[in-house]
Amino acid sequence: MILFTLPVIATGVIQLLFNAADLAVVGQFTGKAAMGAVGCCGALINLIVNLFMGLSVGAGVMAAQDIGAKRYDSVHRLANTAVSTSLVGGLAVGIIGFVATRPMLTLMGTPDDVLEEAVPYMRAYFCGMPGCLLYNFLASILRSNGDTKRPLLFLSLSGLANVGLNFAMVLGLHLGALGVGIATAVSQYISAAMILVYMLRVDGCCRITGLSVDMAKLKKMILIGLPAGLQGTLFSLSNVIVQSSINSYGTTVVAGNTAGSNLDGFLYIAMNSVYHTALTFVGQNMGAGKYRRIKKISLECVGLVTFIGVVLGAVLVLLGDKMLLIYAPGAENADVVKAGMNRLLVMGTSYFLCGLMDVGCGLLRGMGKTILPMIVSLVGSCVFRIGWIMLVCPQFPGNILVLYISYPISWAITAGVHYGCLAYFYRKLIRKSTGAATVAPV
Repeated sequence: MILFTLPVIATGVIQLLFNAADLAVVGQFTGKAAMGAVGCCGALINLIVNLFMGLSVGAGVMAAQDIGAKRYDSVHRLANTAVSTSLVGGLAVGIIGFVATRPMLTLMGTPDDVLEEAVPYMRAYFCGMPGCLLYNFLASILRSNGDTKRPLLFLSLSGLANVGLNFAMVLGLHLGALGVGIATAVSQYISAAMILVYMLRVDGCCRITGLSVDMAKLKKMILIGLPAGLQGTLFSLSNVIVQSSINSYGTTVVAGNTAGSNLDGFLYIAMNSVYHTALTFVGQNMGAGKYRRIKKISLECVGLVTFIGVVLGAVLVLLGDKMLLIYAPGAENADVVKAGMNRLLVMGTSYFLCGLMDVGCGLLRGMGKTILPMIVSLVGSCVFRIGWIMLVCPQFPGNILVLYISYPISWAITAGVHYGCLAYFYRKLIRKSTGAATVAPV
């Protein structure tokens, strides 16, 4: 499980480095308004993208269960369907995002100086959506087959291209936030092209043989993935509301929160990789009928994600002020660093709770339970955060820490319900399998 998880962590870190490179370049060479522009777009981008990203989760669950059951022809049809779905979905997301950029950023109360940088950045970013979704759909299928190294390799190469293009666009062409958006979009097409070419040529169950849609596969992908996508969208909606609240604190706090959230994003990516491990291992063992392994998988995933969350969280708390200088160098940005540390002090000490929440969700999805985690996450995190912003934050005006504290409370509530549901479904599954074995003919 660790050998599987490490390349997934590295892949996620490199993917996040796309955004980190954007922030570092504009922060070093352009200013805090451009850095705030790159950061404030994140929640809104995820709001629009996550619905289709959830379908890639559905593709991964289906592939894992088919591979565990040795239904290799089924995986072929799924891979072909994933290509077509990701390209059509990516085009739709790109068009919607491009058109909706300015009105939605304005609705979020984005400061004027940030808004003028954010609109062209976000539009350029959305032009890369077909490549982004294609890569994520195909990488999900490869990971379900136990291949985590090739998605890492393809993303590493495109990440290097992204960094080079950032410097060319900002220093050479002086395009500011727009330049880093263009660089990110081009890099997404590079990673998508590499993984597509590989899967067109590889032997085995993950080979792509053409652009076709198996309607039965697409329907199942939607049934499994749509709740995951809705959950991600609802999370993003609550984050958009949180970002809107943060925007009211001014450009300095927006920039500090942007830098801090990018740093704690690396911790999230590391923990979220254990989610993908839980999803894949439980999915394959469900397909193979090895139900009793689920308990061991669950315990090991819980231990692994807690270890990662506590250790890396401590690093953020102890070294956060020095790492924030990468994004906001110089004495003139001391207020930005202070604002970033306000976020890191809360997140660094409590982010392991988010990891536990995600792993519990991944274990349930691997067992084929998709709607319940969505409902639990909606109530435990999204509704709670929105209520906190409306009822609690006004009692402490100007205190950003009160806003940040809503995160660990919502994670703890949601995680507790996830694991209660997991214990119930596991016991039910074991009773059912034991009863079936008892009455089976000799």
